[in-house]
Formats: sequence, structure tokens, C-alpha cells
Amino acid sequence: MKQSTSELRVDFVSGAVAHRLRFGGGRGQDLAKAMGLRAGKTPMIIDATAGLGRDAFLLASLGAQVTLIERSEKMHALLTDGMNRAAKEGGAYCEIIDRMTLLKGDAKDLLPDLDGEAILIDPMHPPRKSSALVKLELRQVREIVGTDEDAADLVRVALANATNRVVVKWPAKADPIEGIRACTHHIMGKSTRYDVFMIG
Repeated sequence: MKQSTSELRVDFVSGAVAHRLRFGGGRGQDLAKAMGLRAGKTPMIIDATAGLGRDAFLLASLGAQVTLIERSEKMHALLTDGMNRAAKEGGAYCEIIDRMTLLKGDAKDLLPDLDGEAILIDPMHPPRKSSALVKLELRQVREIVGTDEDAADLVRVALANATNRVVVKWPAKADPIEGIRACTHHIMGKSTRYDVFMIG
């Protein structure tokens, strides 16, 4: 039976997110390194394309204060629901959610008024040719938020407003986003690449 988009939910308490929370490798993970989390250093982070909120939750679980921005009304509602359910679990989940602040709007409009040392951008990239391999969940997210045609504009706004770094999360083998300067360095994972742009 085909799973409908209405079944998509944001879940921080079970499944992949909970597993990553328990066994993910802490600050040694590629995302944490890319965002500048290291011993004695925990930057204020803005997740400019919140989506399912998993990266933000992971970063908050490592002690970072994270502001999430989501412009899709439906995705914002799913995030709100998921964060509320996680907070009700109490304990560590409640502490992590307390470090997460969710905003609704377009990051290009909101970033100039926010104080972010490190800004994470995970654009919804165009479907790969082997789209049959794309996970159902990712297809569902794409149905809600579409493809981020303005990703280059968002990166430029982020570069103008971050105080330490901007990180673009991108498929490992994909070409860089056109129209922005070359990144300072990148961290390569199996399927994901983090393009890091240092500021100043």
C-alpha cells in the first residue's frame, strides 16, 4: 500500500533520530565538525532550512543553541508537533528541545535580524536521475517544500550575515551550487558533503 504524505511526521524520540542520539559519535560526527563544535567551543547555530529538524536536533543534543527556520507552513506544523511531543518525554529530550527555537518564514528575510555564528543550509536539491532510490520520506518532504530554486541566493545572504561560518550540506558527488564563491574546505561523508565557508 502506498504511504501518503499525511503520514509524514517529525519524530525525535524513536527511530533513526534516537539511534543517532545514542550511538552517533558525539562531536566527532561530520556535521558537528563542519559546524565548528569542538572541545570548549559551541557556536550559536542557525539551521536555515529546517526540514525534518534532525540536524538541528543532533546539534542541540551536543549542547548548541539552535534556531530553526522553516518557510513551509505544513513542514513548520510538523516540526512544532514533533518538538512538542519530544518535550513531553521530559528528561534529556526536554533539555534538547529547550535549546531549539523554531521560526516560521523565509531564511533570506530572517537571517539579517538573527545572531548566528554558524549557519547550516541543507537545500532540497533537484531529484537525482535514479529517483527510484530516493527514500520515500525524502520524496514526501520534497512534495511539501518543493525544490529550493533560490539556494544560491540563500547562501549569499548567509555569507553576509554569519559571523564564523556557513555550511552547505549537499550530495557528495553533486557539483557545487552555481553562482557562489568556492568553499574554504569540505568534509566528505559517504553520501553527503559539507561545504564549509569560513567568514573573515
